[in-house]
Amino acid sequence: MDFRKIDYLKSGNVKQRQVYELLTNYAVFRKLKKYDPILTGTIPIEIDTEASDLDIICCWENRKMFEEDLIKHFNGEKEFRIRQKKINEELSVIANFSLGNFQVEIFGQNIPSKEQMAYRHMIVEHELVNKHGEDFRKKIIALKKQGIKTEPAFTRVLNIPGDPYTELLNF
Repeated sequence: MDFRKIDYLKSGNVKQRQVYELLTNYAVFRKLKKYDPILTGTIPIEIDTEASDLDIICCWENRKMFEEDLIKHFNGEKEFRIRQKKINEELSVIANFSLGNFQVEIFGQNIPSKEQMAYRHMIVEHELVNKHGEDFRKKIIALKKQGIKTEPAFTRVLNIPGDPYTELLNF
């Protein structure tokens, strides 16, 4: 599956179709096009819960320009906020806001989108869900509903010791 384009959402489950409509109606990916946006997280791989948000990762070369574009395009949305944070020693820009019934997080680093942790984790998780089937998927969702983050839920179900974020990529 090519997660780099959101077309796959059109033929997905009910929530995925809603997300496609929302992202299309608000032209989110068109507005972020020059930053190589990718929808990551739980919704694309159908392990989401009612509380799942839309995680969109981006790659910026010029942080200031990226921040200005986020403000220009999304500042008018409900609950808009933007901040910088160091994550894994990389300066990251994070914007959060509401669109329709969804919380949106746009996360940008000066790292190609396909090399960012969120994308890499999602690809591994997608492969594991496909390999282990529906019961496995349900176990992951059940743990997530208990408040356990995605990567720790996977490593718990698979009995993988160590740091979930690192070990999942090694698995």
